[in-house]
Amino acid sequence: MRKLILLFLLWATTLFAAPQTMRLDYYHTGSFTQEIFSMDRVVIEPLPWPGDPNHAIDDTNLGRFFFEVRDQKTDQVLYSRGYATVYGEWELTDEAKKITRTFSESLRFPAPDVPVNVIIKRRDKNNVFQKAWSIAIDPKDIFIDRSKPPSPGPLIEIQKMGDPAHKVDFLILGDGYTAAERDKFEKDARHLAEILFNVSPYKEHRKDFNVWALCPPATESGISRPSNGVYHRNPLGTTYDTFGSERYVLTVENRAFRDIASYAPYEFVEILVNHRIYGGGGIFNLYATAAAGSSWIDYLFVHEFGHHFAGLGDEYFSTGVSTTQTIEHVEPWEPNITIMTDPAKLKWKDLVDPGVPIPTQWAKEAFEKHQAEYGKVRAQIRAQNKPEEEMEKLFSEAKEFETKLLSSDKYFGKTGAFEGANYSAKGFYRPSEDCIMFARNEVPFCKVCQRAIERIIKFYTE
Repeated sequence: MRKLILLFLLWATTLFAAPQTMRLDYYHTGSFTQEIFSMDRVVIEPLPWPGDPNHAIDDTNLGRFFFEVRDQKTDQVLYSRGYATVYGEWELTDEAKKITRTFSESLRFPAPDVPVNVIIKRRDKNNVFQKAWSIAIDPKDIFIDRSKPPSPGPLIEIQKMGDPAHKVDFLILGDGYTAAERDKFEKDARHLAEILFNVSPYKEHRKDFNVWALCPPATESGISRPSNGVYHRNPLGTTYDTFGSERYVLTVENRAFRDIASYAPYEFVEILVNHRIYGGGGIFNLYATAAAGSSWIDYLFVHEFGHHFAGLGDEYFSTGVSTTQTIEHVEPWEPNITIMTDPAKLKWKDLVDPGVPIPTQWAKEAFEKHQAEYGKVRAQIRAQNKPEEEMEKLFSEAKEFETKLLSSDKYFGKTGAFEGANYSAKGFYRPSEDCIMFARNEVPFCKVCQRAIERIIKFYTE
């Protein structure tokens, strides 16, 4: 009898075992006038697929891009996800009008047991997804890379609330931390996980998250900052000055990033960079970054994760940003930005507070005047390479002014449609006068942003 029970358990484990994790690495090449996708490699990652097979199909309609894995024989969609890319950021810059560049990108999905077609779609000028590229993959192909990349080091368990298949698996990576600074990284990661779970709605859903951490050792402490003549070869390749924006921190070393992250179960990633200067970034369903040494790290970590996790758009409009996009007045896919001023068409119309007019009046003129003055001082501090303490002092002064100005408005704390968002002072509207996605003030996520975050949590866990 004991032998039969053991055989049954072995059979059941095999039958219900999670599939392997397959990853398609490809190249995304283009300029202002052309776009090309090309195959790089298909790999099997070291760990099994962390997701729930019942949540294979994405119906959120988020992201600039979207991919599907379809059974070649039946054309059935086996898996799909919306996402955004570094390429999608770059193509909106002036540089894209002058040169052609190539970016490495990846798609991860449960390894299929039948031949499939992987199809990439991108939004057209009307924000409708159109097919851009497809590639056939046979899971029995001998050229699928099943080798294991070098280990980045031990996996740190920040919190484990259950089986990865039924939780949101969040990975915190470290870049620019030397082997001697590993304890510092772990302390930073644990602190910021606590910060995240002190903010609603993450606080109410803490039990829905597993949090992991990895820190591949860097040979030098810190990361690159070309505007200061600082260059490092770090494991993840993060750098300031992305696309010429001094505070924008990203990596284009996608292969390295994916190989390192493959040693943890993950759906979402935030990279802590070991640096003092204010900076970060967040790209939906790719990764977020934040400068761990900044005095504003608590805000940075949560704000950038909002971009990455829920596709939240930036609600500010008057600070230096990395894109020089021509504003298209098409309804954005981001859940917290709109061009609609008809109350009946507002995407968050059910959350608008009674008596709040659409569009909603706020202290826009006074805010813009202050932002213009603040921007000049900020540019001077950076141009003169002054100590970071001066920038932090400026941020604190701006916070004090903005908090006093905005909190005295009639519709502060209400949900409406406040003009100024998506890097544009006119034509785009945000749900609340102030929010974590708007400014560095001590305010919570607005109701619209909270709902968008909760939607993603439920998608992965319910």
